[in-house]
Amino acid sequence: MIPHKQLSLADIYSDCKTFFESDKPKFLSLLENNINLDEFIPISFYHHFYASTGRPREYKLHSMLWALIIQRIFSIPTDTLLITFLKYSSELREFCGFEKVPDGSKFTRFKQDFLLDLQAVFDNLVDITEPICQQIDKDKASMTIFDTSGIEAFVTENNPKYANKIVKQLESFKKSQGLDDSYDPYKAAYGSMPSHASANPNIKQLYINGHFCYVYKFGMITNGLGIVRDISFYNKDFLKSHPNIIIDKKSDSPDEDKSLHDAKAVIPVLKDYFEKHPNIKANVFIGDAAFDATNIYRDLLTDLKFDKAYIPLNRRSSLKHPDYTLNEFGIPCCPHDSTLPMKPEGNTSHLRCGIKTFKFVCPKMKWTKCDDGKYRRRHFCDNPCTSSPCGRMIYVYPEKDLRAYPGTLRDTEEWDKVYKIRSVVEQSINHFKESFCIAGRKTQNEKTIHADLLLAGITQLITVVLADKIHKHEYIRSLKPLIA
Repeated sequence: MIPHKQLSLADIYSDCKTFFESDKPKFLSLLENNINLDEFIPISFYHHFYASTGRPREYKLHSMLWALIIQRIFSIPTDTLLITFLKYSSELREFCGFEKVPDGSKFTRFKQDFLLDLQAVFDNLVDITEPICQQIDKDKASMTIFDTSGIEAFVTENNPKYANKIVKQLESFKKSQGLDDSYDPYKAAYGSMPSHASANPNIKQLYINGHFCYVYKFGMITNGLGIVRDISFYNKDFLKSHPNIIIDKKSDSPDEDKSLHDAKAVIPVLKDYFEKHPNIKANVFIGDAAFDATNIYRDLLTDLKFDKAYIPLNRRSSLKHPDYTLNEFGIPCCPHDSTLPMKPEGNTSHLRCGIKTFKFVCPKMKWTKCDDGKYRRRHFCDNPCTSSPCGRMIYVYPEKDLRAYPGTLRDTEEWDKVYKIRSVVEQSINHFKESFCIAGRKTQNEKTIHADLLLAGITQLITVVLADKIHKHEYIRSLKPLIA
């Protein structure tokens, strides 16, 4: 067994100091020669930052932005450690344009005061990087992948001892009362815990990666390349701008609560996204089973004009059809054997109206050479359900049941290949939390966390621009190989 070593602040400082002393001049010169922040910063940001305040700005806009971007590129976990590097690295200070190093409050106020401006920089970079993504892989760039997560706030309720204490009390209660296994202490704990942190009602309880936590929740859209396209922060402003979203009382199931919330947020988020970026055309939506609802398929395929929606079926709600049996993937089954799925034979729009159809044929049908030398369908079934020598055929009209047939067929090679790409959004979220050090921030402030999330998105998109400028698209998601 390999022993675990806990990294100290001195270890982190030593590693980052080595980066700066060895590779820093080369890497920073690469940024300096290829990235011009003026191309990304809207003029409104300049007007807001340099607006008359009674005295001139002590630090330049470019300097503050570069420092916060460098912090994420080099995975510097805290503002305090960033300030330490700025103080001891003259090259880094020179690159950022600092004559004097700001204190921590300056960085915090910058994030909070210019949150909307950082959002504008992020949105501008999304439009700038779209042609680059299309050039790299047009098919993956046309994919829209959505998922949600949360950033844990620095509150008492996130201390593991807080939840463990409640669970242990309920386990003791179960034992003393002689309750059977139908009583789940963890679900009972979830139901008894407050829905938000006592320090801030906007820090909501969530069930993420198998544990309870109190977080600021957000939604992220990436394309098939794993490049962030949109970040939605689920705060009061978001709910105020979408009054149709109604947050129900939490149930006894943490997984069900998450599903309900995600299902309500996805369409408003997508509409906002396409409204901000009208030139982005997406053909394929990919999401998890939380979005398996009839109205969501209708909105995706009819209103938002997606061609296909790759969403697994929620096992709690099976598919039904009055004329034939459907299996768990929406494939019609043999009338005499519900365990035997019929064979898909492609899709066709041969009808005069052009309506798309999916064709299924008898599972015991084979193409057979007949007496006239032509190949025709012939079934080899001992108990045929039809007098036709071809066997039973079923034509499915997706527009009549978008949930069963969302522009594509489940349980096919194409489905498996495309849906596998969904993992890139989870990888991007994890990259934001770990490599860009969004997780573990010692703050409860909503604006600060929101700004850190946007700065992580800005950093990734600048990575895409730099990788394109130096003609190394393999680095579009991380610049670490250029540093190490």
